[in-house]
Amino acid sequence: MTKKDRENAYLYCKFRDEQFALYDEYAKRNGMLLKTLLVANVLFYDNIYDKGGVTQRDICSRTFQSKQTVNLIIQNLLKDAYVTVTERKENKREKLVQMTGAGMAHYEKAVRHITWAEDTAMSMFTPEEQKQLIDLSRTFTKHLTELINQGTEAKD
Repeated sequence: MTKKDRENAYLYCKFRDEQFALYDEYAKRNGMLLKTLLVANVLFYDNIYDKGGVTQRDICSRTFQSKQTVNLIIQNLLKDAYVTVTERKENKREKLVQMTGAGMAHYEKAVRHITWAEDTAMSMFTPEEQKQLIDLSRTFTKHLTELINQGTEAKD
């Protein structure tokens, strides 16, 4: 590993942290926590595409949040009548979460705006640049996951 490798890792992680901070600030400006925005985004677009609800397990896998966090957010959304929770016909232990009309109205502006911003920012790249960004980010995440999970670090 070179000094330049360390500098580039720092820069990449700094940009990632800046993006997280942007999302966090955006969520706060819209009266919610970042994790709630992520869940609302999943539920909002599930409703738009009439998928018939989504399980908490699916929300966890799509937002990379714990079951406990997603359950707490769903319970709060349920109290505000922004979602409904119903048993799945095929498996009564699984519950389907669906955004209500009130939830759609409450979250529409924030969710649509952040999605528009993401889509527009990506469209500012050429198709080749988009592919390169996605491929390199995916590869970095794969390497990072493997190295974090190996548990030990190499000596410099």
